[in-house]
Parts: sequence; structure tokens; C-alpha cells
Amino acid sequence: MNENLDQLKDLDVNMYIISKDTPEQQRELYDALAREYGKSLPFISDPDLKMVERFDMKNGDVAYRGYGLLDEKGNVIFHTVNDHWGEQFDQTVKEIKDEYHSLSQ
Repeated sequence: MNENLDQLKDLDVNMYIISKDTPEQQRELYDALAREYGKSLPFISDPDLKMVERFDMKNGDVAYRGYGLLDEKGNVIFHTVNDHWGEQFDQTVKEIKDEYHSLSQ
């Protein structure tokens, strides 16, 4: 995913990675991704999966992979379970952009 972030740069949104990892674990991964790709999205630690649950993406004690959008007030605008971040990233980018652009219509 990190090697393809430029495909999402035209969206006027703040992007984050949410995981239940500790901030220390996230810092380690953030630093590794930044070294490997020259950048990384910032992480949000959600150890109790409260934010994940808000997106309706909780799968037992883990989160489904996917994406979603919150408005300025913290309301979920959309969410999508999607585990195609690698081999089908182009399709994922298209889906994200279609969802995003449908909001302005």
C-alpha cells in the first residue's frame, strides 16, 4: 500500500492507519515503512477496537482490512471491507475515489 500512496494524493482527506498495536509497535512499523518507501501514513492506536467498531469493521478481537471516511464531526460517511491492498490496489483506489467523489454529487 505504501508504495502506491501517490495514487490517493488528489483526495482532500487526512489518511491514517488504525490498528490495535501499541504506539511503540506502530512507531517501529512507521519507521520501517518510512525507511523502505520514503513515507508512511500516520498510525492511530485503537487497542480496544472502539474506532474500528464505529466503522463496523470489527471481526472478533481483530479488525477487518478496509477503509472508511469520517466527516469533521466524527460521523462515519462510508466504510468498506477490502483485503485487496496488494494485488488489486488499482481497483481499491478506484473504489475509494468513486466513494469519495459520490459525496459531492
